[in-house]
Amino acid sequence: MMPLTRHHRLQPGWALGLAVAATSTALCMSVLAGWQRGGWLWERLVWVAIGVVLVVSAHLLPALCRSMPLAIRCVGGLLWIACMVATSYGHVTFFLLSQQHAGQARAAGVFVASPPHRSLTAVMRERADMTAALAGANARRCVRDCASLQIRRVSLTARVDALDAEADEVRRQQKSDDHNAVRLEVLRDDPVTTRLAALLGLPPVRVDLFAGFAFAAVLESVACLFWWIGLQPRSSVTASAVAVRAPVTVDKTAGNAASTGTVTTPRSVSRGLVIPIDTEVTQLARDIAAGHLRPTVSGIRRHLGCSQAKASALRRQLTLQA
Repeated sequence: MMPLTRHHRLQPGWALGLAVAATSTALCMSVLAGWQRGGWLWERLVWVAIGVVLVVSAHLLPALCRSMPLAIRCVGGLLWIACMVATSYGHVTFFLLSQQHAGQARAAGVFVASPPHRSLTAVMRERADMTAALAGANARRCVRDCASLQIRRVSLTARVDALDAEADEVRRQQKSDDHNAVRLEVLRDDPVTTRLAALLGLPPVRVDLFAGFAFAAVLESVACLFWWIGLQPRSSVTASAVAVRAPVTVDKTAGNAASTGTVTTPRSVSRGLVIPIDTEVTQLARDIAAGHLRPTVSGIRRHLGCSQAKASALRRQLTLQA
């Protein structure tokens, strides 16, 4: 059989490299999410171990169950769906926690603490007492010591005015605190999430959740695809490469033999080329006997990764041999 070209040799290598990178990224995210979920050290370690097992299972199950019997593939498919959901949940936890930490860091960089002040309730309570005292002083008639009563009236009036100014200052501080709270809330949210939520008319928290699930689904799907390609059986890659790069050429004497009515077997082929169909048919017969695939065109096509036409030709060859 013809050796693989450089392109076909590099393709599984690139796929494996990208698969390792995607799985490593997912493992780091699962480790961080599991570490933040637990409270005690042993709880964190168990969460981390669960996340690692789920990530590796979600990425490798499709490739490992590819050549298994139908019953095992069905069970593996159900487990793969469960692993994908659980892994995506862990990734969403990482995304939301990281976004929360980033928002806290942004808010801490612009936080301005307001000076301490009394509550407006305490100020208004004291003003009410002063107002009542001033009203009592104004109601008193001056019989003796009128200067002392006048001084008391002026003092109480000044005290009420001071309390009014303090109440105004407290209101101004409360309004500033409310403005700072709104500003900090905006800084805690991701800018893209905030604008997307305003565009869609949804709460930013819900948009963050949907975005986290989308990122997790894309990462897991890409990792599964790369492992599927990287762990593809060598026989399938070889058959596809030969089918593309090595077309069959038959000896010209076959045409003469056909014109004379004599059936001959073609012996000469172009240099460096072989006829791979016999070898593929033999391999397919063995795989079908072992129960690795069904003897259908779609089964052959999935098993070899070839075109519909080639799968049909191989199916006819299997029928003739049977």
